[in-house]
Amino acid sequence: MAEAAAAALVKVIFEKLADEAFKKYARSQNIHSELKQLGSTLSQIQALLNDASHKEITDESVRLWLNSLQHLAYDIDDILDEVATEAMHRELTPESEASTSMVRKLIPTCCTKFSLSHRLSPKLDSITTRLQYLEKQKADLGLIVKEEKPKNTSRRNETSLLESNVVGREGEKKRLLNQLLVGESSKENFSILPIVGLGGVGKTTLARILYNDTQVKDHFELMAWVCVSDECDVFKISETIFECVATENRQFKDVNQLQIALREQFKEKRFLLVLDDVWNQNYDDWEILVRPFHSGAAGSRVIMTTRQQDLLKKIGFNHVDNLESLSHEDALSLLALHALDVDNFDSHETLKPQADGIVKKCGGLPLALKAIGRLLRTKTEGEEWDDVLKSKIWDLENADAIVPALRLSYHDLPADLKRLFAYCSLFPKDFMFDKEELILLWIAEGYLNESTADKSPERLGQEYFEKLLSRSFFQPAPNGESFFVMHDLMNDLATFVAGEYFLRFDNQTEMAEEALGKYRHMSFMREDYVGFQKFEAFQRARSLRTLLAVYVGVEQSWNTLYISNKILVDLLPQLPLLRVLSLRRFNISEVPDAICSLNHLRYLNLSRTNISKLPENVGNLYNLQTLIVFGCESLSTLPKSFLKLKKLRHFDIRDTPHLKKLPLGIGELKNLQTLPKVIVGGDGDFAITKLKGLENLRGELSIEGLQKVQIPMHAREANLSQKRLTKLKMKWGNDSQRGSLEKEVLAELKPHTDTLKHFEVEYYGGVEFPCWVGDPTFHQLVHVSLWGCRKCTSLPPLGQLPSLKELLIQGMDDVKVISLELSRTTDVTFPSLEILRFEDMSSWKVWSTNSEVMFPCLRELQIIECPDLIDVSLEALPSLRVLRIEGCCESVLRSLVKAASSTTKLEIKSILGLTDEVWRSVIVNFWAVEELCIRKCDEIRYLWESDAEASKVLERKRRMRITLGAISYHLLGCCI
Repeated sequence: MAEAAAAALVKVIFEKLADEAFKKYARSQNIHSELKQLGSTLSQIQALLNDASHKEITDESVRLWLNSLQHLAYDIDDILDEVATEAMHRELTPESEASTSMVRKLIPTCCTKFSLSHRLSPKLDSITTRLQYLEKQKADLGLIVKEEKPKNTSRRNETSLLESNVVGREGEKKRLLNQLLVGESSKENFSILPIVGLGGVGKTTLARILYNDTQVKDHFELMAWVCVSDECDVFKISETIFECVATENRQFKDVNQLQIALREQFKEKRFLLVLDDVWNQNYDDWEILVRPFHSGAAGSRVIMTTRQQDLLKKIGFNHVDNLESLSHEDALSLLALHALDVDNFDSHETLKPQADGIVKKCGGLPLALKAIGRLLRTKTEGEEWDDVLKSKIWDLENADAIVPALRLSYHDLPADLKRLFAYCSLFPKDFMFDKEELILLWIAEGYLNESTADKSPERLGQEYFEKLLSRSFFQPAPNGESFFVMHDLMNDLATFVAGEYFLRFDNQTEMAEEALGKYRHMSFMREDYVGFQKFEAFQRARSLRTLLAVYVGVEQSWNTLYISNKILVDLLPQLPLLRVLSLRRFNISEVPDAICSLNHLRYLNLSRTNISKLPENVGNLYNLQTLIVFGCESLSTLPKSFLKLKKLRHFDIRDTPHLKKLPLGIGELKNLQTLPKVIVGGDGDFAITKLKGLENLRGELSIEGLQKVQIPMHAREANLSQKRLTKLKMKWGNDSQRGSLEKEVLAELKPHTDTLKHFEVEYYGGVEFPCWVGDPTFHQLVHVSLWGCRKCTSLPPLGQLPSLKELLIQGMDDVKVISLELSRTTDVTFPSLEILRFEDMSSWKVWSTNSEVMFPCLRELQIIECPDLIDVSLEALPSLRVLRIEGCCESVLRSLVKAASSTTKLEIKSILGLTDEVWRSVIVNFWAVEELCIRKCDEIRYLWESDAEASKVLERKRRMRITLGAISYHLLGCCI
């Protein structure tokens, strides 16, 4: 497996050696001949790698030879990076600093220590000698030049089936679904449904199917999913559950305080909780964890997935049915589905014998079958399937530790993908990672090069990620968030193939000092306090390229994490080859100047720290590609040297409220793709025209200070229509009142129609919006927010946006009537809208529609602080489930009675004129309401006129939850 990493590194080295600018500088420094000789010897070794990739599986000597080659390749790459960095330093050194350089030119390079040749020649000689030694070993190892068999390029489309097709679990699903929804009576309010089985057998998949079932979602009031893993921290798990079920963010000092709050959340509610991947078998921990669960309503359920039965026996399960491996027929069907996109092999009879053999070797494990199936998608000939079946990997000695099918799937990957997957060994088990962030790490490590002229590294990373996802090396996080995880068995595989270059450092890691020099990449767990003593030995790990802080679980914003200042000041300068450094969320108030000496650094993550500024010499980080200061709320200034970061591609300054000014000239950083915020200033500050030079901007962009744009043509020069933005926010000053000018400016800021998904406008001072706002050609737009546009007298025609799901309109004081302007058509209006919110509309009086079909998908409507609204004429809202009315008159509620009759949750607050009589005429029409919240409606004296009337209502409902002020009532067939 070492061949993949060595081959990928060698490929990178040749790409660098072939670069014309690099060769030119090497000639100027008199090291070109040494590099040429090095490349010649390396090319002879490269020719042996295909043969070595097959022999390393069974020949330990070949594996060790490849390890030596990989270490050497790392050293070569470091030297080439030093040469390229020195060239960039010379290029960026201002003339005022070059006087000493002029003196140096008068001195022969052989006589000065400043010569790059003088510094590097001994290293190059040593490396060449080591390379020649490796090349000479080929005869003893039996390595020969062997052409690689060309792979079939007519591949089926690489699609990610994920869990959309699950085979062979119909019986288990039906049985467990019945236990969830009906089940047996229990003396406790909650009962446990265990799913027990081997790793990779599909426990989490089955739990996810149940969790996302429509009947289940309708049946339970509260639902939460928690990945427990092998470290059972009761506080951490309880905190995660609270995050899932609570609508508020709270900080807890201890388990007792937390569990009291959790008990209140569960109180008299039927809940479903999934505890996924439980390893801890300690009954005392379990007993503490479940204490709050007893307050839930009868019929609550806890699904537990685990590989072990010890804890279940202690709880009282005398017998547990294990989730069995798939039957041979089901396993064949799953293999056919992932390999051929068919249900069976009837139409591929020639492949059936090999398929039978492969299924037997996979042991019926769905994870292994999916991985092998994705591998076989690239192979269409019977001979190729035969090669897979007869691979020696199935028979390796350590097959029990690493599932052979997964290892075989890895072995079939191209070298580039192998290296990308191995890098993920830095992630602990159950670590949820973001796709975009992982791609930035890959880029920083040099894994995604721009050798493919028509693809950026980011685009290449997206494609590679999707390939690994489609082959089941990654999978979506089970809780439904937009993150990804690796199955535990895949994590074991990544750790195995990563070898001796990667270290996942935790409190249980045993360190061998002689191994420190070999490590190139390291991650460590963020803790409440990370002390220097733990890392002191790493001062000898001078070849380290990666130092990555990671965390498993739900991150709480209020938790303060500390790191010893000695690590920052004393340790980091001893790691001169660092390319990736993440200090995310540590309580750091100052970035030490020593970080600016890390010339190889590509990725620096300081997000959510307490820094107020960056070091003055941050511009010395010539290679920096990604700088993340997201959530640094104290950050207020950026140094002038920032403009020397010519390679910067991603500068994440989201949530930096005190950063009011960008360095003059930031528009000259032509490689920038990520710049989420620009602040338009006056003379001498950032001008909106500077956006023109940032041709590669994409993703999220917030433009603040638009009131300072005096000439509309300057806005046109920003050229937003050519930037592939997905989220755009435009913000004027709160006192902006130049209506016609602001409309002209906004008209010139039309963004790209094909990519925009999220659009916000704040404090726009125009009387109306330009025609592009609401144009249906923005077919990807899902969210629109218009906030504080107090001079506007009408709304833009947003009703024809085909994908719009959420619309928020707030603080539009001059709007009196909303009718035709929202739709301007009699066809279906707002075809996809799900959430609509009006707030603080002080002059709004009439809301009428002229469309035959309006809001067919609207599920949540909020009308807040609209005191003058009296006339609402809406047709039926068939999908509406949540209706919230606050600070309005009673006529709004009365007007919505018929249109909103399907509402299941009704919230009303401070409704003027809502008397008992009006209330009774309203509530009888809300026949579907299950949750009712009434606050500050003092004119209502009682909910129903009599107990008999209340009983009639409650006969139609098994359960209703009512909140009056701060008091909650749960009605089950009786009245208050």
